[in-house]
Amino acid sequence: MNREVLGKGRMSVPTVQIEGCRRSHQVLLDGIAGLTDDQARRPSLLPDWTVGHVLTHVARNADSVVRRLEGAVRGQIVDQYPGGYAGRAADIAAGAGRPASELVEDVAETATRLEAVCLSIPEVAWERPTRGVSGAERPARTMMLERWREVEVHHADLGLGYGPADWPEELLAEWLPRELERLPQRTDPKLLLAWLIGRAEAPALASW
Repeated sequence: MNREVLGKGRMSVPTVQIEGCRRSHQVLLDGIAGLTDDQARRPSLLPDWTVGHVLTHVARNADSVVRRLEGAVRGQIVDQYPGGYAGRAADIAAGAGRPASELVEDVAETATRLEAVCLSIPEVAWERPTRGVSGAERPARTMMLERWREVEVHHADLGLGYGPADWPEELLAEWLPRELERLPQRTDPKLLLAWLIGRAEAPALASW
């Protein structure tokens, strides 16, 4: 059960999301345990990205969570990715062509480091602000659902047999209601309603 603020002075520890990340990390690692160099070079389901690009992104994303959590412990707001979007793209491009064994090891080591940090930081740090690559600032606790989502979505993006039908029910319970609340902000509400009652095609959605 997620521990939200229970009273004055109590802080949120995203235990459900932390445990969800841990399980999804393991499922991903089990899925790529036998990754070959040939598979690592194949196109992923994301435009212009190979499997190696996706796995490198997953690893650098873990680094970005660790960086911001450690900053929160110090009471500092640090950038998610050094160099912003350009820095993120450069790091992904630089790591995408590595041998499959190095890609898998990178994902495993960074996931382990992230899990260790989550278990070690003081409770108060979860409420301190952190900054994403877009510049938006949110409490540190919100990063854990974002990370959980990243791991599951990009596992499916690999195109290696794991897909949205395999996403855990616990993630759907956490994530889907939030996205449903945002739907009217991402498209014309009238077109959305018309689609829901079977009177129009599905409307285009602004990216999240």
